[in-house]
Amino acid sequence: MVALSGAHTIGQAQCFTFRDRIYNHTNIDASFARKRRGNCPSNGGDSNLAALDLVTPTSFDNNYFKILMQKKGLLESDQVLFNGGSTDDIVRSYSNSRSAFYSDFAAAMVKMGDIEPLTGSAGQIRARCSVPN
Repeated sequence: MVALSGAHTIGQAQCFTFRDRIYNHTNIDASFARKRRGNCPSNGGDSNLAALDLVTPTSFDNNYFKILMQKKGLLESDQVLFNGGSTDDIVRSYSNSRSAFYSDFAAAMVKMGDIEPLTGSAGQIRARCSVPN
């Protein structure tokens, strides 16, 4: 999962998905939070976009892991990967070795592609992904 999360080295997020983090959390670089508040007001602007990686937003690289080590993960679900827990060493490893990240990411994508989805009465198409029907 850590390797797959590295896909966030590219892409953007809407303000409503990270607003709470930049206004209310402490495990975030203060200057980074201030910068992000410039495009994400405390009220409104829900659809305003921000790059997940400020440094190399259009490059698939290992910079995502470097910014996590600086407490500059835009999404809380990203920053928890480097927050004094069991995945810290993996984040450090990927931040130091682009080739290790690329290799593990490719293997994880293949593994994820082998997952057989539930279909018919065994599965469920959710109206909202985060809420079971």
